[in-house]
Amino acid sequence: MGVIQPLPSRLVNQIAAGEVVERPASVAKELIENSIDAGATRIDVEVAQGGVKLLRIRDNGRGIGRDDLALALARHATSKLRSLEELECVDSMGFRGEALPSIASVSRLTISSRLADEDEAWLIHGETLEIEPAAQPSGTTVEVRDLFYNTPARRKFLRTEKTEFSHLEQVARRMALARPDIGFSLTHNGRQVFNLTPVDDVEQQPKRLAAVLGKAFVESAIPFTREAAGLRLYGWVAKPTFSRSQADMQYFYVNRRLIRDKLVSHAVRQGYQDVLYHGRHPAYVLYLEIDPALVDVNVHPAKHEVRFRESRMVHDIVFRSLHHALAEAKAGMENPAVDAAPAEASTPPPAFGASLDDAPRQQPMRFPVRENHAGYNQAFQQYAAPLAGAPSSVSPDGRAPAERVTETIPPLGFALAQLHGVYILAQNAEGLVIVDMHAAHERVTYEGFKRAWEADGIKSQPLLVPVSLAVSPREADLAEAHAEVFGRLGMEIARLGEETLVVRALPALLRHADAERLLRDLLSDLAVHGRSERLREEINQILSTMACHGSVRANRSLNIDEMNALLRDMEATERSGQCNHGRPTWTRLGLSELDKLFLRGQ
Repeated sequence: MGVIQPLPSRLVNQIAAGEVVERPASVAKELIENSIDAGATRIDVEVAQGGVKLLRIRDNGRGIGRDDLALALARHATSKLRSLEELECVDSMGFRGEALPSIASVSRLTISSRLADEDEAWLIHGETLEIEPAAQPSGTTVEVRDLFYNTPARRKFLRTEKTEFSHLEQVARRMALARPDIGFSLTHNGRQVFNLTPVDDVEQQPKRLAAVLGKAFVESAIPFTREAAGLRLYGWVAKPTFSRSQADMQYFYVNRRLIRDKLVSHAVRQGYQDVLYHGRHPAYVLYLEIDPALVDVNVHPAKHEVRFRESRMVHDIVFRSLHHALAEAKAGMENPAVDAAPAEASTPPPAFGASLDDAPRQQPMRFPVRENHAGYNQAFQQYAAPLAGAPSSVSPDGRAPAERVTETIPPLGFALAQLHGVYILAQNAEGLVIVDMHAAHERVTYEGFKRAWEADGIKSQPLLVPVSLAVSPREADLAEAHAEVFGRLGMEIARLGEETLVVRALPALLRHADAERLLRDLLSDLAVHGRSERLREEINQILSTMACHGSVRANRSLNIDEMNALLRDMEATERSGQCNHGRPTWTRLGLSELDKLFLRGQ
């Protein structure tokens, strides 16, 4: 074995660069974060050859003084951290003091900067640390050329120019979503990709969302805000019908830092439970504001991961917020702003590991619209009279006068006819509504079953032959600690020894389930997430199947009253915009869309 000796400074930086500098996109991320920390209100990113040849980032932030330029390229030198106490409550994007020296060790880097209150700007060369005067407005410009020119092995791992730029563009867009109050521009090979103006308030933020994610996302997104236990979660969740084939439109920010977290992903999946088509992925942009002391960002050099000190609380607010937001998206509604204090009717059932003491008992589903059906019929007769030939005043284009479009018309309108025994055609104030009657009735029936199940309680069915299984001591401890919770959800479990459990009863609907598999899955969820929804998911799966078999089938003839009753039920039912399998239950063609089909007014 050789003699132990310290590594050269440049080699140390190149080793660190292996963690921080993976590709041009990771360089862009670190430099944009520095610009944000400098208080910039405008950040311009210029790229050549996917960022390998050139990556230049300009900002109008505070700038760096001449005496600090050399320190900016020194390892573990930073202006953002002074003590351990500050490390435990980091509120800046960067804090390690590793990015600039790491980037400088694998590229030809220059930094030019000018303080706002100084007349002169200065430039430093990363290789020689020589400083010279420069022409630079207030702010900072970092120029990175020939990335990995001196580490050819690293350069071989880079992909094509198109691929590398795609990753870099995604970073720029993520940052633009993180800070809508900052103007961003991106240029590649002399072509401007986007130029985003700052957005000052939350009400205007959909403009930034549309510019970054597209208009279709905004049209499908449900905005919400929820505050609890000192946490604030707000953002936009797309309706299940806007699901994606891959998880490419999922953004979760903690104190404006984009992070990837298994706990959050699990909570999101729970929030979209039984409304998402199999194999599809939800789309969302979520912002969590939390006391920096309650989150540890010093977990990974690239700062993609964090560790929550109150992980159960974070999981709960994400799950419940999405659950309520999606529940409020009833058929016929536009994108509702979901109240931070949701109604009792949409309170999600408690999960294993969560507190059950304060959970309100849900009531059986009732549809007050049925009591008002006569009133709706009367309104329908008045509204539809012109269609039957009754005398009425009409406008020159043949449409009913505006005064007939009154607030008495429900969101899904009134049924006109049934098409091929599959679809209900209805007329509302905006145009034509088309409803898939089986999918719609399936959701209405399913939600009714769930509420009735909750109202009657979860009945237990003793097993003729109890099932015993060998587990680890930790799993046995988990089962023993949650025995009461299991019991309240219809599953009776006891501990027979240090590493042995026995299942004596299951929920009545799951009496034919594989008791051993179910218990092992539950314990696995508890070990990883501290809670489990698996039992309820199994029950819901059975209720969903029952609802599917109990719903109206294709080619069944419905009269006008039956069709209108289904429309009213849809308007009163949570999650009725999609069936139990995630398919849409209705769509609408507005008058303007119908006009285009027939070239009216063109």
